[in-house]
Amino acid sequence: MTVQPKPRPGKRINDPEGMRKKVLDVAEDAFQARGYHASSIGDLMAAADVSGGALHHHFPTKKALALAVIDERVAAAVEETWIAPVLAAASAREGVRSVFEAVAAELEQQGFVRGCPLNNLAHELSLADPDFRTALAGIFAGWRRAIADKLRADQQAGKDEGTDPERFAALTVAAYSGAMSMAKTAQDAGVLRDCLAGLERSAPSPSQGGLAARRRNRILPRPRTP
Repeated sequence: MTVQPKPRPGKRINDPEGMRKKVLDVAEDAFQARGYHASSIGDLMAAADVSGGALHHHFPTKKALALAVIDERVAAAVEETWIAPVLAAASAREGVRSVFEAVAAELEQQGFVRGCPLNNLAHELSLADPDFRTALAGIFAGWRRAIADKLRADQQAGKDEGTDPERFAALTVAAYSGAMSMAKTAQDAGVLRDCLAGLERSAPSPSQGGLAARRRNRILPRPRTP
């Protein structure tokens, strides 16, 4: 039997993808915990236990690293937390409700609120650089589009006909983003439940929905009565 030699202590194993993932993990955590501007390249190198050459091989600049975090981690978090559950739900409103409730329950169990990853970076970076703003805006747009598309599908099935899909999507994203900011400041996830209650009170009644549908389908105005 041939015995494979063990790597010598302190010798780095060549794993470029593993190293890249580790740097992304460290940067994602640092940007959320301390912020982009407060996280130096030296801090990130030390936390990831990588050399400057290794880090810059994958991410030539700190900005490139931040864009990778936005594109690969923040976008994925929105997809996992919001888009996939809403699209899989029986309706847009049920999907929105399930996300608010799930996030509130998770934060209450966790015992602290770090905030929404997208919201945190949007507050810090949107005015700092146009490339950051474009990347962050694209995630917000995809989030809103998924909710609006789900509501349109509901309406084709005869549900929630009195609700404007684009406005409902914008209101949902704004309510969640604002609720997460307030929850982070107060360290209280209950704000999410309050915002959910407000969103649900905005739902049209069945009679209102039918009236809105009839108005949309009306081609000519009603004739004036003499």
